Amino acid sequence: MSSRAEQKRAAPLRFAVVGAGFSGAVVARELAEAGHQVEVFESRDHVAGNCHTRRHESGVMVHVYGPHIFHTQHERVWDYVRRFGTFKPYRHRVRAMVGEKAYQMPMNLGLINAFFGTNFTPQEAEAFVAGRADASITDPKSFEEQGLRLVGRELYEAFFAGYTRKQWGVDPKELPASILARLPLRFTEDDSYFNHPYQGIPEHGYTPIVEAMLDHPGITVRLSTRMPRARLAEFDHAFWSGPIDAYFNFEHGRLAYRTLDFEPEVVDGDYQGCPVVNYCDADVPFTRITEHKHFAPWERHDKSVIYREYSRLCGETDTPYYPVRLVQEKAQLVEYVRLARDQHGVTFLGRLGTYRYLDMDVTIHEALRVADVAKESVSAGRPIPAFVTDPLG
Repeated sequence: MSSRAEQKRAAPLRFAVVGAGFSGAVVARELAEAGHQVEVFESRDHVAGNCHTRRHESGVMVHVYGPHIFHTQHERVWDYVRRFGTFKPYRHRVRAMVGEKAYQMPMNLGLINAFFGTNFTPQEAEAFVAGRADASITDPKSFEEQGLRLVGRELYEAFFAGYTRKQWGVDPKELPASILARLPLRFTEDDSYFNHPYQGIPEHGYTPIVEAMLDHPGITVRLSTRMPRARLAEFDHAFWSGPIDAYFNFEHGRLAYRTLDFEPEVVDGDYQGCPVVNYCDADVPFTRITEHKHFAPWERHDKSVIYREYSRLCGETDTPYYPVRLVQEKAQLVEYVRLARDQHGVTFLGRLGTYRYLDMDVTIHEALRVADVAKESVSAGRPIPAFVTDPLG
């Protein structure tokens, strides 16, 4: 016969999940499938967070908060999302405007030849770029140093310097080198933006995927509902995917984010022939134009919906997109992480909860890990930790 403690550990628990983006939806689904009761609280009037999609009156599927392309190296993540909807094959392609000329991105053999007016072979192009790169920079500390070390002054100034100032609102000398380290440099004609083995876009958009995740008898979803921190004590445990500084009522100040403004326009036919065109020149006020029907190339539409995208510092009532994570913000984050680790009964996760820039697949991968740890902890009668992935790492 099992002990009373074992019976207690096996009893279903009541969990709160704050936020109905991918982080919250994955954790909620996993816990509900493990037999627990979950209430999901979402401050917006829809699920899916910044991945929210909807049909425009023109029929075009619009990525309401800007384009989201699903790509991953994690087979578990790829299999998981396809449980909840059909993903269509998609390869993301981007163009970049410098002056009046469009170039294929990411930086590859075609761009190098077009920019310099050459006809290099891959080996010649690699040697040419290496000759222009600043080899004296052996340990790049800033975005600018990384760019100069990677591609040299001409390509850096044309494609990265102005765009980066617009996107981040600061001089590239003030940004960490790690931001540019993510961008590929190729010496082939491959213009597919991502190289992960699994890539696609949901046939009917991201919102139905998240709705399907949350469609479980053990899950209750409460939209347009802000969950006060004090009420979380009503639950056995809470998972917080909202801003970590908001949880602590901004005790150490507000963490800085960049936000985006969109200027939509409906046009006839095809506007630019590809999903995304970056505008690299600093004197062009917007960063890029996205054309949403190209994110669903299996559909046909007579009309087209474009977004001109503008980046600025996030205000108190704005939607946060990209964590800034410069020196001041990192110091604040250390203080918030210290507070979080002193908490009992709450786990922080996701882009906002850990104040990290995360792609969708990484968000889902980490949420699955959070759910794994939570189930293991419940089974063993241990407290669920405040963080499963260290936000300071």
